[in-house]
Amino acid sequence: MPKPRAPAKTRAAKTPTTRDQLLVAVSEMYYVQGLTQDEISSQVGVTRSMISRLLKEARHRGIVEIRVHRQEQRDSRLEAALHAQFSIEAYVAAAAEQTGALEQVRRLIGRVAAGVLVDRITSTTVLGLGWGTSVSAVVDEVQVAHPCPARIVQLVGALGARDLDYDGHNAVQRLAERLGGEGFFLHAPFLVDSHKTAQQLLENQSVRETVELFKRCKVALTGIGSTDPRFSGYYHAGYVPISELERLRAAGAVGDVCGHHLDQRGREVARSFDGRLVTISRTDFLAIPKRIGVAGGPGKADPVLAALRAGYINVLITDSGTAARILSG
Repeated sequence: MPKPRAPAKTRAAKTPTTRDQLLVAVSEMYYVQGLTQDEISSQVGVTRSMISRLLKEARHRGIVEIRVHRQEQRDSRLEAALHAQFSIEAYVAAAAEQTGALEQVRRLIGRVAAGVLVDRITSTTVLGLGWGTSVSAVVDEVQVAHPCPARIVQLVGALGARDLDYDGHNAVQRLAERLGGEGFFLHAPFLVDSHKTAQQLLENQSVRETVELFKRCKVALTGIGSTDPRFSGYYHAGYVPISELERLRAAGAVGDVCGHHLDQRGREVARSFDGRLVTISRTDFLAIPKRIGVAGGPGKADPVLAALRAGYINVLITDSGTAARILSG
């Protein structure tokens, strides 16, 4: 009588040799293959609680990213009203300011704006990028299914900001990474001591490639700044003292687009200050076909209204509270 065949041996899973390999392997087993933590612990040869800690570490280190995609609610009535009054494209995130903090409003606007932006860029697009917390919120939300090797151009000189949310160089670099594109940087300070120095920097060979790309931008994404100390990016970034901000307000400025200050009626003001800025010129900015302005929350209605009246923005992304205040302004 033949001897009974011994049961086949199950080959043990190969244990990854480095910490990073272990985190990747455990994450793939859990999130891709759909194995339970008990099943993974048996294969890897560690306890279930260790698998739980490894999964947490993988998320913390960015090896695993979890996103929930949801359809953002928009206010079509306000969008239509803004289009009728200003002849612009308008996208209004439905945001209840009384129940949500400013950061929540920014995230809502950022998600809407990211979709608008991605729909308007291709691999051949030259995209001009401003700076500020709203622009940073948009960059955080940008996702593409395939690399899009667009060129992203820094429109405003470096602020040297304490907070990276206010830094134009950082925004360009992050967006280039998210798109799989190439960043072009304006290696010069934003504010200098004189108009002559600003012009010399813009003509310097080290920034000429970037400055020449200003004229080739087909899309611009920019925030809309406020001169109100509570909401001023310049002030909170630590770039201008309160005395300088008060001089801008005394000149009638309520806000700015890429450093070009405007009064409530959309007229250019504070030209002595603006002349000291290393930034895209008004002529070059207004020549960009799609000029997307993103701004919202308390204190932004007057600056946005000024930008619209001046014709700086022809695509607006904002929240419902700000949109209502603009329409009543």
